[in-house]
Amino acid sequence: MYALGTRSKQRLSGVHPDLCAVVELAISLSKHDFTVLEGLRSLERQKVLYKAGASSTMNSRHLTGHAIDIAPYPTGADFDSDGVINIEDWDEYYPLADVMKAAAKELKVKLEWGGDWKKFPDGPHFQLSWSEYK
Repeated sequence: MYALGTRSKQRLSGVHPDLCAVVELAISLSKHDFTVLEGLRSLERQKVLYKAGASSTMNSRHLTGHAIDIAPYPTGADFDSDGVINIEDWDEYYPLADVMKAAAKELKVKLEWGGDWKKFPDGPHFQLSWSEYK
């Protein structure tokens, strides 16, 4: 069983409590360790990411604490030995999505995964539903 590390907990500062609860439950259920890369994001950082093409919007849920990015930990490892490091390996995000979705379902939290998006798929990204969380 895994637990969030100090850095991951710090990166959840300012994130909506429902999303924090999903992450905490998900890490306890996960067969693979993961880390929180980013939670609440400043407007200045969003502008940088948007300009660099790392974000497709200036209306990110990160700006309001309704989104997080997670990645398999350690990020530079290669769990499945396919030559692609975890942080860049889509195969490693599907198990994280499964456990995050299961935790959200158990907690009755409406969660969206960026990996399900047809336009600009984003494997590390999870956000609270726009329809339920304004």
